[in-house]
Amino acid sequence: MPTDFAELKRQLLQTDEEFRQLATQHHDLDEKLHSLATRNYLSAPEQLEEVRMKKRKLQLKDQMETIIRRRSTDAAASAIRG
Repeated sequence: MPTDFAELKRQLLQTDEEFRQLATQHHDLDEKLHSLATRNYLSAPEQLEEVRMKKRKLQLKDQMETIIRRRSTDAAASAIRG
């Protein structure tokens, strides 16, 4: 099991369906937020939607990091057990 963060993330993207779905949703929200950021003016409903998307993006990131931590901890425990 990889111990390097980037390698672990890459492996999870390839092997863990839940992680892959979370990463895809996170990326999609990132693109939508970038699109909003390029606009000169956001209406009140658009501003609320932007806040909602930012919160959801953070939730997704937290879920992904939980999976990474769990997998990393499992790998460390396996290495100790030999």
